[in-house]
Amino acid sequence: MGKRNAISTTLSILSNPIEYLKGVGPQRADLLKKELGIFTFGDLLNHFPFRHIDRTVFHKIGELNFRHEYVQVTGKIINVEFAGEHRKKRMIAHLADGTGILELVWFQGLQYLQKTVQVGNQFIVFGKLSFFKGTPQISHPEIDLINGQNPEIRKFLEPVYSSTEKLTTRGLGGKQIGKYTRTLLEMIRPQDIPDFLPDYIISDLKLISRYRAYHQIHFPASEEDFKKAAFRLKFDELFLSQLRLGLTRAHRHRTSKGVVFEKVGELFNEFYANHLPFELTGAQKRVIKEIRKDMGSGHQMNRLLQGDVGSGKTIVALLSMLIACDNQFQACLMAPTEILSQQHYQNIVKLLGGMPVNVRLLTGSVKGKERKEILEGLQSGDIHMVVGTHALLEDAVKFKNLGLAIVDEQHRFGVAQRAKLWKKAPVPPHILVMTATPIPRTLAMTAYGDLDYSIIDELPPNRKPVITVHRSEHTRPQVMNFIRSEIEKGRQAYIIFPLIEESEKLDYENLMKGYENVKSWFPEPKFWISMVHGKMPPEVKEENMQRFKKNDTQIMVATTVIEVGVDVPNATVMVIESAERFGLSQLHQLRGRVGRGSEKSYCILLTGNQISKDAKERLEVMCKSNDGFVIAEKDLELRGPGEIEGTRQSGTVNFKIADITKDQEVLTLAREFAGRISDNDPQLNAAQHSNLRSYLLSLKGTTDWSMIS
Repeated sequence: MGKRNAISTTLSILSNPIEYLKGVGPQRADLLKKELGIFTFGDLLNHFPFRHIDRTVFHKIGELNFRHEYVQVTGKIINVEFAGEHRKKRMIAHLADGTGILELVWFQGLQYLQKTVQVGNQFIVFGKLSFFKGTPQISHPEIDLINGQNPEIRKFLEPVYSSTEKLTTRGLGGKQIGKYTRTLLEMIRPQDIPDFLPDYIISDLKLISRYRAYHQIHFPASEEDFKKAAFRLKFDELFLSQLRLGLTRAHRHRTSKGVVFEKVGELFNEFYANHLPFELTGAQKRVIKEIRKDMGSGHQMNRLLQGDVGSGKTIVALLSMLIACDNQFQACLMAPTEILSQQHYQNIVKLLGGMPVNVRLLTGSVKGKERKEILEGLQSGDIHMVVGTHALLEDAVKFKNLGLAIVDEQHRFGVAQRAKLWKKAPVPPHILVMTATPIPRTLAMTAYGDLDYSIIDELPPNRKPVITVHRSEHTRPQVMNFIRSEIEKGRQAYIIFPLIEESEKLDYENLMKGYENVKSWFPEPKFWISMVHGKMPPEVKEENMQRFKKNDTQIMVATTVIEVGVDVPNATVMVIESAERFGLSQLHQLRGRVGRGSEKSYCILLTGNQISKDAKERLEVMCKSNDGFVIAEKDLELRGPGEIEGTRQSGTVNFKIADITKDQEVLTLAREFAGRISDNDPQLNAAQHSNLRSYLLSLKGTTDWSMIS
């Protein structure tokens, strides 16, 4: 009972509304809620400082220079003067310590200050250093009168808290937030912040208590104390995240029912023996083995398949669908666009080469008699595989016995959309979600840790790396001449323009201007150019795509609509205009449209003559590496997890203190310990996990811990 009481005490104190903290009150509370999302004592406790200032050090005025930011000095006031009038009135004092003179300036509170800041008085002065005409200066310093006493050495590093302009003007800047935090910490007792980690983890990792960690993260006595506190709180945060994902996965493995695919039969074996266009890579074989094991387990498969552009995910998907067909079940493959759906459909039909498998394509543009025929075929079971877009989610689409659902480019679909597909069978079908956007390992561990995931980390042997170069605007003539030389060899080229929604009209104008510019370099009838963009009617877009695929046009001018779904092995050049406007992940996806044939291929990143340091760094990464996983890691490092396309909306990467780009070692440790618990004691029934179980149950309503109830 004592343990449960400790948990409930925690909730009663830390869940107190912030207006009840001494000095806050209703008006300030409203501001804290609106501006910083601080609603409770617990929210304030978890509003961590973003850095600390060392208040244990005193500087000599004569040694101050531009490299110092915040400084602390002690000295005597040698003169005080006033300047300006009315609202512009300011007070200027000069402080001397025998090595130099420091100017102190105040614009507010002058009436109170002039009683204290008088010639001859000695002070400790602290603040942000600047220089005015070569003289060191601090505006609105913190001052402590010491007059003859030895200056008190501060025993802590001073926290700096984030605030907002609105809060600061209302007297709620970082300094005031620090005062509230100190007040709160003085109220809290050790039992209010209980240790939920099992004793063996605390012992193995030599962790300080959570109570001490919260004190030392805000007001550390030393750098060492701060590091111990940060490690403890980061570990807690990452451990809980990993445990939640691990328990979800264990719960699914334990309770989810799935159709059993008992055999690998004639269709799979026939295709494998006589229709495979190339020898599977070791990575593809490993992934197929993992999928086969899942689909034969009696539990629903829920697997994420990552594979770089061109790694051969379609073959893996098709082999998985053939296993479903061999077991008398239907399979569907859903893609985000008509173009990509058609591409998959055509590839699958071509690969099957006349095998007795009925494959159909269902998209929004399939109408009338053909649509009716497909809907009837799915319901009767005459259609074995269907490839389609969101059209597959419509209520009219009913299957006889859907056993496997594959979603390509899964981040383009919402969770609710995907769930509609799962409900189209009495026993939920096996799920395989695929992405050609490599997800960094750390992000996969946090955002997708509840899924089993497979990685195809090996390209087929016939794929050649694409040569990538960065060129500036002044080299445009050479770039155009290079495209011409490739076309003269019988090849084709893409020229891609950025399209950013916020400036859609402007981007559209740039695209049209770019199209006219390309035409001036490549005049008809010697050269023929296709154009594709999002505003085109689907049938015009499709017609222009097909013309390019058939080599009726040599150049495709397009926006990023061709990022996925266009497979033209004869295209050997990809020029990306204004490449500095694209993220790394998108640049890599676009580059993946070339290098799909046997010829050497090129990606030219064309930018303005002047670009930012960040853009330059991104382009250097692209030029150095063709490895999507290396690029994804760098993208995560440069942009942070919240910005990466494909990050789930579940909030699993919105940590308060941990940063998965910088805390990978802590994440690995947290995952290891959480994994042991979710594998060996998923109900948390062991005595050593009783504190943890109580803590998780106390969080119900804020996080889904239903799998342990």
